[in-house]
Amino acid sequence: MSETGTMALTMTLAVVAFLTKEVLLLPIIAFPLVATTLSDIIQVLSKKIRGKKVFLVAPVHHHFEAIGWPGYKVTMRYWIVSIVCAFVGVIIGLLK
Repeated sequence: MSETGTMALTMTLAVVAFLTKEVLLLPIIAFPLVATTLSDIIQVLSKKIRGKKVFLVAPVHHHFEAIGWPGYKVTMRYWIVSIVCAFVGVIIGLLK
C-alpha cells in the first residue's frame, strides 16, 4: 500500500472512530499503522539524540525486510496482527 492508501485507510478509521464515539479504541484497532508511525518517530529521535539508529531502515516493515524476511512474510504478519487487533478492538467496543 502506498502513502495515499495508508492515508485513506487511516482517515477512514479515524472518521468511523469519531462517528461511533470510540476514539480510544482507534490505537488498538489501527496498531500496525501506529507501530509504523512510532517506528519512524523513534528512529528520528534516536538519530538526533543518541546519534545511532534503532532500526536498520526507518519504517519497521522495511526493517524486517532488511534483516532478511521476504516481502510476502512481512505482509502476511501485518495481516495477522491487523486481524487480531481488529477483533480485540471490536470485543472491547462491545463490552463497553
